[in-house]
Amino acid sequence: MTRSGESGAAEAFSRAAVAVFRLNGRFTAALDRLALPSGLSAARWQILSSVAAEQLSVSDVARRVGTSRQSVQRIADLLVAQGLAAYSDNPAHRRAKLLAATEQGLAAMREVDSCLAELTRQLSERLGGAEETRRFSEVLRGLSDTLSSLPAAEAPRPEGRSGRRKSRPENTPVFPNC
Repeated sequence: MTRSGESGAAEAFSRAAVAVFRLNGRFTAALDRLALPSGLSAARWQILSSVAAEQLSVSDVARRVGTSRQSVQRIADLLVAQGLAAYSDNPAHRRAKLLAATEQGLAAMREVDSCLAELTRQLSERLGGAEETRRFSEVLRGLSDTLSSLPAAEAPRPEGRSGRRKSRPENTPVFPNC
């Protein structure tokens, strides 16, 4: 059933958004189960995998994973406390330390990745094989890239009790009159 004034395409995208949110929840739950024996969670694995190949600032990681710098900072601090990641000086910015996976962190990631490979094999098989899985991934990546390319200009937002505007994560699309 279409909401008043909503086109077929808008309804389809609305349903797609709900499906993506549900998919994200299910992926997160599955990854949490796979990562638990290695001392990781889905969120910790995601941050650690972002810095496995190269050191990045917390802000750079946040941009890559599409979340707030504060959320990444909290998880990065937990990874460092576990000995799975370490901070180092950033020659480009005195205050923004670089985050990197430690050998212990890389070993934990490899454990999770081997379990994830089996899950990936099962999912690919059920989706119709590697080609269908690749096509599905390209559609999701295209949607993500398109959303990222929408204007991110600041728009007026309702004020909270403090009288301050609520912040909006960087690169979040802003839509007039919404």
